[in-house]
Amino acid sequence: MFATSIPSIDVHALKARRQAGADPVLLDVRRDFEREIASLGGLHIEMSELPDRLEELESHRSDELIVYCRSGQRSARVVQYLQQHGFTGAVNLDGGVLAWSREIDPEMPQY
Repeated sequence: MFATSIPSIDVHALKARRQAGADPVLLDVRRDFEREIASLGGLHIEMSELPDRLEELESHRSDELIVYCRSGQRSARVVQYLQQHGFTGAVNLDGGVLAWSREIDPEMPQY
C-alpha cells in the first residue's frame, strides 16, 4: 500500500500569505497547556476532541484550513482525518510552531 501525500504549507509561505493580506483559517490541534505557551492564533480543537467537535468546522468545509501542532506530526494526522470527512482544503503546517519559532519568530517560546 502506498503512503498518502499530505497537502502542506511551510512557515515561510504562511508568513508571506499573511503579509499579503490573506487571512487563512488556522486550526490548532494541540492541548490547552501547549496553546498557553505559544500560539499562531486561529481556532482551537484538541486532536482528541475532533471527532466529537467536527461540526464546529462545518462552515469551513470548503475553505483552506491550515492545521498546526507543535511539530507537524499530529496536525498531519488531523489533515488526513479531515480529508476523509470531506474537508478537501485541509493543509498541514510543516514543522508546526517549532518551525515558526525557529524560522520566523524567535521570540515565540519553544517547548
